[in-house]
Amino acid sequence: MTEPAYFLLVCDDVPHDVVVTDPGPKPLAVARVVRGLTGLSLWRSKVLATNVPAVILDGVLEEEATAAVEALRGAGARAETRAWPEPGFLRG
Repeated sequence: MTEPAYFLLVCDDVPHDVVVTDPGPKPLAVARVVRGLTGLSLWRSKVLATNVPAVILDGVLEEEATAAVEALRGAGARAETRAWPEPGFLRG
């Protein structure tokens, strides 16, 4: 009997998270942007935007993450994208 073969599938684009690190001087404006990005209620969006650091979007494509960060920064927040770590290779 032969050993089973294992394959590692690697994506071309590494997923990104969108993180708010500071809501800035206008947390309600940031909460409105968070609401538009996530579909959460305004109250939950405000809680999420003010309890920093907070992951707003999880595992999105780089283009979507960049657009979300720009929207959050436009509302006065400090936000950043964080790339997921590259997948490691199986070691035998």
